[in-house]
Amino acid sequence: MRMDLNCDVGELPEAIEDGSQEAVLRLVTSANIACGGHAGNAEMMRATIEQARRWGVAIGAHPGYEDPANFGRVELSLSREELAASVYRQILALEEVAERCGARIEHVKPHGALYNQAARDRGIARAIAEGVLRWRRDVVLVGRAGSVMLEEFRAAGFAVAAEGFADRRYEADGSLRPRKFRDALLHGPAEAAAQAVRVASEASVVAANGAVIPLKVETICIHGDTPGAAQIAAAVRCALEDAGIKLQALGG
Repeated sequence: MRMDLNCDVGELPEAIEDGSQEAVLRLVTSANIACGGHAGNAEMMRATIEQARRWGVAIGAHPGYEDPANFGRVELSLSREELAASVYRQILALEEVAERCGARIEHVKPHGALYNQAARDRGIARAIAEGVLRWRRDVVLVGRAGSVMLEEFRAAGFAVAAEGFADRRYEADGSLRPRKFRDALLHGPAEAAAQAVRVASEASVVAANGAVIPLKVETICIHGDTPGAAQIAAAVRCALEDAGIKLQALGG
């Protein structure tokens, strides 16, 4: 069995500077890089791309709501055109930096509130797809496993990758437990590793209420801004490899 292990990065300048971001990147196979919307700037994009390339990590765009004050985690009400234009604008910003670094963007994954809204709102998912289509069609769009966003991405003609999370707790309907709840994040490396192995090998996850949810995925996410992200990434990678799962970037 093969599985991609991805991480959201390029969001915290201190993590880039102190080496903690690169400590995560050396353990994953794909990087979702903030494009200046919810976080990041050209210099952070450049540094993150260079770190990812040092470790042979595939590069992806991570557009979110252009609302850095709330880290893109607050739902906004934008028209379909405004949303598509925002996604397109953010991807172009990352592409400009990537080209200077001699790198290529391989996938696109929405961030935060935009991701969660697209998982349940077909119109928002379509707007994201339209924004990416203005740029390129030959990329993989990443979305929450079992959600309508994957259906809309496929309908738009994209290859897709169903995503599960190692460090987030789930609700019984398959959505991510909102961050307003104290147990929304799995902080313990062992707990995150166990969830990742279950998702990868059993195609299921245990929700906050104890329900078992089917969850077939091609990529597993670790959030770069989760406290102890490097320790979580190390435990998840080790556990997946011990379970006989080969880690490989999407399309690799």
